[in-house]
Amino acid sequence: MTEGETENNCRVVGIPYPFTKRKVECAGGAFLRYYNIKCHGEDTLLFTSKSKDKAEEIVFEDDVEYLRSLDPKEWKKQDHYAVLGIKKLRYEATDDDIKRAYRQKVLKHHPDKRKALGEEVRSDDDYFTCITKAYEILGTPKSRRSYDSVDPEFDDSVPTSSEVKKDGFFETFAKYFEINARWSEKRNAPLLGDENSPREFVEKFYSFWYEFDSWREFSYLDEEEKEKGSDREERRWIEKQNKAARAKLKKEEMARIRSLVDLAYANDPRIQRFKQEDKDKKLAAKRARQDAIQAKKAEEERIIKEAQIAKQKAEEAERARLDAARAERELIKKNLRKERKTFRDLCKANNYYAENDDETVSHMAAVEKICEMLKTVELQDLTKDLEVTGREAFLNAVKDSEDKLEAERRALFETKKAEEQKIKKNAALKAPLEWSVDSTQLLIKAVNLFPAGTNQRWDVVANFLNQHGTFTDDRRFNAKEVLNKAKDLQSSDFSKSSLKKAANEEAFDQFEKDKKKVVNVVDDNSISKNDTPKLVNGTARPKINGDVKEKEVKDEKPWTKTEQELLEQAIKTFPVSTPERWDKIADCIPNRSKKDCMKRYKELVELVKAKKQAANISK
Repeated sequence: MTEGETENNCRVVGIPYPFTKRKVECAGGAFLRYYNIKCHGEDTLLFTSKSKDKAEEIVFEDDVEYLRSLDPKEWKKQDHYAVLGIKKLRYEATDDDIKRAYRQKVLKHHPDKRKALGEEVRSDDDYFTCITKAYEILGTPKSRRSYDSVDPEFDDSVPTSSEVKKDGFFETFAKYFEINARWSEKRNAPLLGDENSPREFVEKFYSFWYEFDSWREFSYLDEEEKEKGSDREERRWIEKQNKAARAKLKKEEMARIRSLVDLAYANDPRIQRFKQEDKDKKLAAKRARQDAIQAKKAEEERIIKEAQIAKQKAEEAERARLDAARAERELIKKNLRKERKTFRDLCKANNYYAENDDETVSHMAAVEKICEMLKTVELQDLTKDLEVTGREAFLNAVKDSEDKLEAERRALFETKKAEEQKIKKNAALKAPLEWSVDSTQLLIKAVNLFPAGTNQRWDVVANFLNQHGTFTDDRRFNAKEVLNKAKDLQSSDFSKSSLKKAANEEAFDQFEKDKKKVVNVVDDNSISKNDTPKLVNGTARPKINGDVKEKEVKDEKPWTKTEQELLEQAIKTFPVSTPERWDKIADCIPNRSKKDCMKRYKELVELVKAKKQAANISK
């Protein structure tokens, strides 16, 4: 026995370090399994682990009678998994399982092998063609998926209500959801769970299945193969027909899945429990809101009731105060009546302190005035003075009362006079200012000086008029009055008789104020036609034999309203196209020449142009 060995011939190994506790985390397949158990409550990897362990335990079936019964021409109707001997594995069979199954079938059922054993083999319709076709389909992922989509062993049915009631909800639907989960494009499809599954898990489960994405397709059931078409157009037509048939089957498949999910959702006791809980919560919330409303209403009623009580108390207190004030006034009146009676009796007993009858009458009236003017305390003091000094105190009281009455009358008169003056002043200030010709011309000038776009234009124009205009009182133009006058000028129309008369009156006033001195030619006959008079500073300088002579003439005679009306009527009667128009117009107006009519017409035209220019500038 050597060192380090025991009697049982076991070697003892020394432990150099003590045991330490370490945290171990899941990784790889173990972590995935832990995650699925934790999140879904099911070990979804059990199927995968089982399929991996089957490689050693699998037993391939060999049903010769079934193989001999097959028709190679009807290969679409055969069960390819049964042909290869993996009928029980079916979609769970791995690629390796399919290869090994096919290898065994080839070793046993190849025509050469069977011929060697003395079996008669027909080359046209031998069943080995079915074995080869099964391997071609199951050995290619795309073809296998197409065949698995229409697996004849798959149960496409949906459980009935009676089956659910008989076997129970979870036992019935767990099987159906498990077998349909194979069609999911997403891996690890959530399973049904149990009655204790949390609400979040149940909601995720139904959300997944209501949005289920199936990879199942039905190309295996195509009635015609596209490659059999004789030309491109025929192949396209075949493909179009096949796609339409596949879409119809796909739609039916999704409707089947949806009906399965709807049936499960309608019979799921967890959903019913959740709905009842939600309903109870809503009822509780509604009851809480109603209670809150009732409490608020009760509080409002309490506040209103308290306010009513407080109002009643306040009204009672106010009534008590008014009663007390009324009683106090009655007492004061009673005391005043008493003092007045005492004062009258004292004055009457002393014959009103008068020396003759005339004084008696006047003093009697004075007594009444004193009674009306003085208050209770004043009457008491006066009565005491009368008892002491007699007539002298009475006369002083009469004089004081007369002075007070006179002062009151004077104050009332002054107040009334001041109010009347104030009313007159306000009326004068409110009355609009009259627009004279000078004010109108000044307004046109201001409108030209301050065109549209000027900041606070009409205030500026009003200030200009107030600075440069002449006023007889303290009133001044404001912006509103100036704007209204500018609008009136803008809307003036000389075709209307009323406006014509107003313009004529303004023109007459202007002519009377500004009279011009005109120089007339001494002898009109001595002026040639080419010698046209030229006005310079109000004087005319005609050329007569090279000499210039000046002479003052009388002021021009202003146009009357009658003449103005006749001129306007004549202008309308004789239009521009009339020959010798102005001669005919002049004949219609007495004491007016052709030259006077033309000059007056030009003046009116210039006035109209000036007003239009002012209106355009105001815009």
